[in-house]
Amino acid sequence: MAVFRKKILLPVLACLFLTAAAVWAQGYITSVEDSAFDGQRTRPAVSFDHDEHNEKAEIGSCNKCHHYYEDGEEIEDQDSIGMECSDCHYEGKSDRLELIRVYHLQCKTCHTREKKGPVQCGQCHTRKTENTE
Repeated sequence: MAVFRKKILLPVLACLFLTAAAVWAQGYITSVEDSAFDGQRTRPAVSFDHDEHNEKAEIGSCNKCHHYYEDGEEIEDQDSIGMECSDCHYEGKSDRLELIRVYHLQCKTCHTREKKGPVQCGQCHTRKTENTE
């Protein structure tokens, strides 16, 4: 039983825990962030309430936004939860324009297709104002 626990059970439980933690954490996302943009922003990060967005848009499947590809083919029953978009779409390149384009395509394409949601720069990239009360 000890060998089973060490070699099979513990890694399986660890994977389940990490997946559950990533899914649970998605509910607390309040802005679109990516470490590839740290300290190098030309516009403010996009305010984004993950759960509110998905509820309004009636999105039930994570891979609708968190798509996953292998060898250029989308894998329908897998998602990229827990990864940043830059993990696949940037890979340390010095030019961030392609990563910016990918973010814009992901959001704006869906908003345009559904005829809902913001599509102009200032509609998403807004400066947060402090409450002075």
